[in-house]
Amino acid sequence: MTDAQVSRGSVTKAVVPAAGLGTRFLPATKAMPKEMLPIVDKPAIQYVVEEAASAGLDDVLIITGRNKTNISNHFDSVPELEHALERKGDADKLSKVHEPNELADVHLLRQGQPLGLGHAVACARKHVGDASFAVLLGDDLIDARDPLLDRMIAEHDARRATVIALMEVPRESIHLYGCAAVEATDDPDVVRVTALVEKPAADEAPSNLAVIGRYVLRPEIFDILDELPPGRGGEIQLTDALNRLAEGAGEGPVYGVVFRGRRYDTGDRADWIKANVLLGVDHDELGDEIRSWILDFADRLRSQDANG
Repeated sequence: MTDAQVSRGSVTKAVVPAAGLGTRFLPATKAMPKEMLPIVDKPAIQYVVEEAASAGLDDVLIITGRNKTNISNHFDSVPELEHALERKGDADKLSKVHEPNELADVHLLRQGQPLGLGHAVACARKHVGDASFAVLLGDDLIDARDPLLDRMIAEHDARRATVIALMEVPRESIHLYGCAAVEATDDPDVVRVTALVEKPAADEAPSNLAVIGRYVLRPEIFDILDELPPGRGGEIQLTDALNRLAEGAGEGPVYGVVFRGRRYDTGDRADWIKANVLLGVDHDELGDEIRSWILDFADRLRSQDANG
């Protein structure tokens, strides 16, 4: 595919890998997918699909695994519940029931075997076809007030490049992420990616720029993934495929958009709790009550600390 073909039109499809086992949340995720754990009053994955839809991506493929039928049910209609709410005349709750299945054209595909994020992305090849697409990790939330995908798609279109999202993290935390080696551009929020390293030790990391769960990928990624041997953990690593592109294996370069907004890692227990608090404080219906309770609770904690 030529650069001109890639750049014709914008990105319209999103892929959401959601096949992980969620072991950090056991026993809560024994029977419920981690992506369905609620953040205030919506499951985490709904925020992700909302983000895709807000960026104009109205075709969303969710890559699932075993015991993930709850995800499919959430984005489907529920006639018995809808009829009950209609009979009660509860238009507000009925609207909330309809909302998930009206966001986008949502498709689901089972990964089959949990062979890594790269393998999950490769499973989307037939659905995506010969076009660029976005990948949004199902447990990585970007606050709707700090849009990221729109900027990434714009950079993809302007530079005819693969674009990944990066975020500055403390050096001591870089071992938890893929890490980018970069060169500056004329835009302080956009860098040229020259290499990627999966979860490096702090003293071996090329920067403090961590790869977070948003990608705009050219279709050439599929050929790279098909040839890629298992990497860290014996899995097909998307970071390894992106590193090959950054080193020049594809037709287009790799750029990174440095995100400086609010992000919530809902795959981590502490961050999941923080996300509920932070988004709860700003909730239209619940915010005042939660904010008042937090201030009172903080006063009690300070009092306890002062009294030993």
